[in-house]
Amino acid sequence: MTKSVKSQVSAEEWQVRTDLAACYRIIAMYGWDDLVFTHISARVPGDENHFLINPYGLLFEEITASSLVKVDLDGNKVLDVPHAVNPAGFTIHSAVHEARHEVACVLHTHTRAGIAVSAQAGGLLPISQTSLFPIAALGYHDYEGVALNEDEKPRLVADLGNNIALILRNHGLLTVGETIADAFLYMYVLETACQIQIMAQAGGGELVQVPQPIVAGIRAQAEQVTKGMGGALVWPGLLRKLDRLDASFRD
Repeated sequence: MTKSVKSQVSAEEWQVRTDLAACYRIIAMYGWDDLVFTHISARVPGDENHFLINPYGLLFEEITASSLVKVDLDGNKVLDVPHAVNPAGFTIHSAVHEARHEVACVLHTHTRAGIAVSAQAGGLLPISQTSLFPIAALGYHDYEGVALNEDEKPRLVADLGNNIALILRNHGLLTVGETIADAFLYMYVLETACQIQIMAQAGGGELVQVPQPIVAGIRAQAEQVTKGMGGALVWPGLLRKLDRLDASFRD
């Protein structure tokens, strides 16, 4: 059991740690984890050069606020903890945090539906209402092997651009947000859209695509759906559900 680090960090950092640990648990709850091999990171408040990421080797359902690893943009641990971090995870997350200063959270998954869509030449298709929201702010990044090469960083960042979602070809999905709640909501919608696409294609019938003028106007409609709150609309309910199931993420 990891010793609590609450007394060693600011109240603001502890809140981010709690929300990030919750996000790991929620990803596990939805079945989007991949043993120990994907990652979610969050920028440390007050120091944009430090971020928190999962301890490599722990299942998502085991992660707590105290077990998260704080690293700098060079991969050095800022707070001494017994666990290392996934080197591929560090490459992806450090690239985004260094380039997009407004981004507080980066979320990356290897779900079956996400990888299946990432392997399709057409990518995510506008065949459902759900798909329209990520399509409005979506980039694509070609596969370059396991993300261990520092030289890949500028290409990944360029392909993400100012978008909130990125499909990593032959690899998986990535979303970013100004809050952890936002990054989660964007991933929820993107993952659901991918699941719908694979199910629709499995049906074997001709797919009907949403007309382009509707796709173009979807961003404004998204603001209305969430009442302008984004992930903050659903996050409190998710935390209440986690607390009912297992509140140990707060440790």
